[in-house]
Amino acid sequence: MEAVTLLIAVAALIISILAYQRTGGTAELKRKIESKTSSLDLKQEMDALVAMADALREKTADALDRLEKVLRKTEKEP
Repeated sequence: MEAVTLLIAVAALIISILAYQRTGGTAELKRKIESKTSSLDLKQEMDALVAMADALREKTADALDRLEKVLRKTEKEP
C-alpha cells in the first residue's frame, strides 16, 4: 500500500513539474522582470508618487484646518 502511495506522489510531482515548465517557469519570470521599467523609470515613478502624496497630505491638512476653524467658531457661539 505504501508503494502505491509513493507512486502516486511521484506521478503528481512529475505532472506538477511539467505544468510549471509549460507555463513558463522561472525563465518567464526573469523575462518579465527584465522587461519592466528600468531603474531610471522606476525612480521617476517613485518621485511622482512622492510628489502626489505630499500634495495630498497638504490638501488634507488644509481641509482639516478649515474644519477645525469652523468647529471652533460653532463652539464659541452659544
